[in-house]
Amino acid sequence: MRLSNSGMSDERVDELKKEIERLETLVAQKDQQIAWLNLKLDALARRYFGRKSEELDRRQLEFLLGLVDPPMPPASTDAAIPEAVTKPRRPNKPRAPRCPDNLPVEIEVIDPEPVVKEKDLFRQIGEEVSEQFDYQPGHFLKRRLVRRTWVKRNDPDAVPLTAPLPPKLKERGLLAPGLLAHITVSKYVDHQPLYRQQQGFQQRHDVYLPRQTMARGIELVADWMRPVADQVLIDLLVDGYVQIDETPVKYLAPGHGQTKQGYFWVVRGPGGSVYHWAGGRHHDHLLELLPETFKGVVQCDAFSAYGAMADKRPDIQLAGCWAHVRRKFHEAWVLKEQTARNEWILRQIGLLYKIEDRLRKSRAGPQLRSAIRCSESRPILLRLKKLFTKMTSELKPKSLTGVAVNYALAQWELLVVYLDKGIVEIDNNLVENAIRPAALGRKNWLFIGAEGAGWRSAVIYTIIQSCKVHGIDPYAYLKDVLTRLPSMKNHEIPSITPAAWAKAQRATLKSAA
Repeated sequence: MRLSNSGMSDERVDELKKEIERLETLVAQKDQQIAWLNLKLDALARRYFGRKSEELDRRQLEFLLGLVDPPMPPASTDAAIPEAVTKPRRPNKPRAPRCPDNLPVEIEVIDPEPVVKEKDLFRQIGEEVSEQFDYQPGHFLKRRLVRRTWVKRNDPDAVPLTAPLPPKLKERGLLAPGLLAHITVSKYVDHQPLYRQQQGFQQRHDVYLPRQTMARGIELVADWMRPVADQVLIDLLVDGYVQIDETPVKYLAPGHGQTKQGYFWVVRGPGGSVYHWAGGRHHDHLLELLPETFKGVVQCDAFSAYGAMADKRPDIQLAGCWAHVRRKFHEAWVLKEQTARNEWILRQIGLLYKIEDRLRKSRAGPQLRSAIRCSESRPILLRLKKLFTKMTSELKPKSLTGVAVNYALAQWELLVVYLDKGIVEIDNNLVENAIRPAALGRKNWLFIGAEGAGWRSAVIYTIIQSCKVHGIDPYAYLKDVLTRLPSMKNHEIPSITPAAWAKAQRATLKSAA
């Protein structure tokens, strides 16, 4: 056996060297993992506590690209401080009146005490007017329906006459359409759970209305409004273009000791939004939501269920979302990863959005939008794709920039669909905005009572969001429609959708003017 100078055998020395190399490799891996986790932690902290805006500073980009020299420190403390560079000031918006002109006016006249006592001695030469906002809280009332019974004077043997009872949402139902509309709007627009409404009625109006009664009332509203929500979906699919997204919602599952997770699938089109309740995220729920007769474009994110749906429905074409691409590059830029290059990419995406903003402000039609996109947006997209392809060989796949680049290239065929189809938007932000009311509401009402009850909330959210799209008051709409529905036929449903109702109201106002 051969011994080294330290008294150890050569075999033992080789083993120690290999062990040292293994440990050094392990330490390097741990260092890389720690750096990666610190990066994720920084991203999480910025997401919760940092700046949410994705706006970029032009001067910072010029500095990173070497177009301007870095600022030099002053030679002494007595040197003049350079004047700060400020952004160009945005033009001020015209100031709205302090009190809207369309409100009813209640006039109160106050005269000096000497004038009140001896008014004949004074003559008015002017007046001073001041205005304030005021509000009268809602109040309860009993709506008593009296059906009087009549008999002919000259025929005492004739059958007495009594007017038939008008159609109602529910026979012997306690809650009138106005109260049902108020409870529904308070929960799904103002995000007030039923137990809070019960407390408010008790404390402010001395009216005890159990939340179980209100829950049955909301169930009654959903049952009657379901055909209207179905008609809204039919009207949305006529254009051949919709945006779809999903959001998780918990529901009670008796016997499991905890809540389970369901989903609201939201379909957004030019005419409104439709919510669909499902117990999962499988593509079968999408196939159930979109009828087989639908042919057109579905704009969505990169969730695999959409691809599986498109594979089974060849008449459906998917379109990508540039907001998701921009979000990934912005996250990498915020964390100082490939800063100059990422900011240039964000600037190019910003140019795409400026083109869309100009088209939106000019109210360009689909054909004009497609023509301008092909002439102005396509060159920008070609530059981006060329850079993305080059960056794939230079970046680590698991880095934030690498993930963003790979995501963009994997979705590229879907991201350029909007160029040739003028009706398609550049992103699916509209449907994400339509999801927000449900996301805000679940922070207050927390969960749905049962899996089988999810469709009721979906129906009401469909009605509420469609009212919002068409600029009408959900309370006024629900009160009117719930009053008329019991006496209507099925073929009249298209005339009371939020879109049709808003059109009828505008026509009424126009004829009255």
